[in-house]
Amino acid sequence: MAYPLQLGLQDALSPIMEELIYFHDHTLMIVYSISSLVLYLISSMLTTNLTHTITMDSQEVEMIWTVLPALILILIALPSLRILYMMDEIYSPVMTVKTMGHQWYWSYEYTDFTDLSFDSYMIPTNELTPGGLRLLEVDNRVVLPADVPIRMLISSEDVLHSWAVPALAVKTDAIPGRLNQATLSSTRPGLFYGQCSEICGSNHSFMPIVLEIVPLKYFDNWTSTL
Repeated sequence: MAYPLQLGLQDALSPIMEELIYFHDHTLMIVYSISSLVLYLISSMLTTNLTHTITMDSQEVEMIWTVLPALILILIALPSLRILYMMDEIYSPVMTVKTMGHQWYWSYEYTDFTDLSFDSYMIPTNELTPGGLRLLEVDNRVVLPADVPIRMLISSEDVLHSWAVPALAVKTDAIPGRLNQATLSSTRPGLFYGQCSEICGSNHSFMPIVLEIVPLKYFDNWTSTL
């Protein structure tokens, strides 16, 4: 989840998000190394005769600045392609939840249960309880079991929306007339927030998503009380 004045990414809730954080750190170190090398070369040019024609036009220098960028691109591309494949992989889901975007709220339907559906509206600021997060709290949270692969079916009934939960590394467009799919699996219980990440109209910023991840036995109790 996010913390006040937090720098960097949110804590990972899924294995995919953990991989993305590792890839982010891996790429950041490459960028840091390139920046340090460029800064060193600029400093050397200002203080020494590194710009001499014999030095800069040598065969060795041309080989280095041709081969080195290619190696850097390979170091970035290989883990990137691996994570893209993992994100597109469809696991065998235990349950399916369908969400529809509206102007400006979300509706959810648990397709494996009979008549289990609800709308999820943002709670206005003047109605928040103490400790509630402004523009992020909703009247009906999406309750999901932990450690279970879940298929999200995402669509829209009016304009383009985007169902996004950063801690899960999920961001899927909700397109009218099209049913998109995302597979998610959480590694721990908790309360996690997301928002519509598509500019869908004047109240675009008032479409929060709240996932309440609970152990499986508590999820069974929740469904039995509805």
